[in-house]
Amino acid sequence: MNSIFFSSDLHFCHDRQFLYGPRGFSSIEEHDNIIIENWNKIVKPNDTVYLLGDLMLNDNESGIRKLNQLNGIIYYIRGNHDTTTRCSLYREKTNMNPLSGFFETSWATIQKINGYNFYLSHYPTMVGSLEDMSELKRRLLGFSGHTHSKDKFYQDIPFMYNVALDAHNNTPVSFDEIISDIEAKANECIAML
Repeated sequence: MNSIFFSSDLHFCHDRQFLYGPRGFSSIEEHDNIIIENWNKIVKPNDTVYLLGDLMLNDNESGIRKLNQLNGIIYYIRGNHDTTTRCSLYREKTNMNPLSGFFETSWATIQKINGYNFYLSHYPTMVGSLEDMSELKRRLLGFSGHTHSKDKFYQDIPFMYNVALDAHNNTPVSFDEIISDIEAKANECIAML
């Protein structure tokens, strides 16, 4: 059975210490190589990955080479660094493996996966309130990145989940782990009411 993963903010080729340093790397080359290694350890070629923006910066040619090393069928949401030029490159230059490819969805999208409804965006987006957190399948759950926070929940809100590498030890996060995290956070919130 194929697995489903989420991630964001790869920032391949973004040679700025403020980005790779807090992630535990001494250079952008080390950062990019470990991100690819971590990704391919858990994502298989026919798994699905929703990648929520900021794929690469600066060196487009090197960035495309690195993106082509990633396993999975990848659907991406545009982030603030995914310019029109870069999105054209993703579409034109990332279909090397017949099982994999990059498919742009839009700036944001709603997906129904295994009975759950998700709002996928690069930016954290308020998609509901804390009312009736006991029935998660009836809720719209927001997934995002962008903030580079190590916290899994944006502003500690149980239906605003951070899928960025920063919050998940520089690896994509599985659908099952996310649901488990959200259920635990929802139960914590319900207990406080």
